[in-house]
Amino acid sequence: MAVVPLPELQRLAQNLANERHDAYSERALSRAYEEYLARRRTPIAPFRLRVGEREYPTFYDLLAEANPPPGPIELRLDPPAAPGSAWEFLRPFQKMATDEDGTGMLFPLGDGPPVRTVQRFLLREHYLPRSRADEDRAAAGGSRVTLRTFLDDLRVGIRVCRSRGLLPFCVAVLTYYPEERVSYELDLLRSLLLADPRAGRLPAQRYVRRPARLSWHVDQVVGKGDMPLLASRCLQVLVESPGLTAVEVAHIFGGVRELMDSALQGLAARGVVTFDRRTGVYRPRLDAFLPPTTSSGVRAPEPPPAGSNPALRTSVQELIAAADARATCPLCGNPLGADHQGILCAKCQAEVSAA
Repeated sequence: MAVVPLPELQRLAQNLANERHDAYSERALSRAYEEYLARRRTPIAPFRLRVGEREYPTFYDLLAEANPPPGPIELRLDPPAAPGSAWEFLRPFQKMATDEDGTGMLFPLGDGPPVRTVQRFLLREHYLPRSRADEDRAAAGGSRVTLRTFLDDLRVGIRVCRSRGLLPFCVAVLTYYPEERVSYELDLLRSLLLADPRAGRLPAQRYVRRPARLSWHVDQVVGKGDMPLLASRCLQVLVESPGLTAVEVAHIFGGVRELMDSALQGLAARGVVTFDRRTGVYRPRLDAFLPPTTSSGVRAPEPPPAGSNPALRTSVQELIAAADARATCPLCGNPLGADHQGILCAKCQAEVSAA
């Protein structure tokens, strides 16, 4: 698959960011572009985008469109990949369509019926133009150009990218099913759907499927954009496991152990993972992601983000309600009651507390 050329990105950044994309920003974009292309991930299949009757060869063609046509944004694998090891930790599909309210349909491979999901847009690797004046002001203690990486639905994400001059290189389409959340990562420079980094590197029995409601809270923490990319990737892998060592995490992401140790220790300092010095295992603190409880022991609802779309909030609330109805204990697999507030069932919680 052809790579989007750098001059095309430079022109797009100039059109979107104007004076923020000066000569200093152009050099920074060139470095970010080359660094990203040097890191290769295993592809599953190329994809194309379609809105209404119009096809877009790349995401940047859609981003450059000031007024894209209304209707669902359709992502189609062309050609679709056959089921197999490349899809490990993912649900195989041939096409997904995202409606304007952030819900959508995922069309599985074969003749199965489409599945209704809620889809959100998470930045993984990107370039945000910063002029020389922006960097000098930040170095002197002034405000810095920042960005929250959790961008709601795809259309909202595109609008944010256009308003900030943001160029995504890799994004995750967070797909919330009633019983789980699956993250599909897209290489936008090459127009490729990427395999999960755990595929072929982590035994399937080490994977723990978490309820969609828990994944939603984890994604909100990651989407604040205040932790390094490697740390956020480590956190999401740890949450979907019973615990991993730094060596196992290094095997998943292909880095040196010392680098992974640094990222994992940073997560421990944030209080979202624990470290067992006897075994060297890092484990997720699942309770750290849930809303605080009130004095009566009931979890307080989280306030909606300022300016958020009521239709999107309704979709997420419906999803969480469906997830609660199907929630199971991640250790023993027994169903949890609709009013159960914890992650583990009472039996497993007692055994963990005793241990």
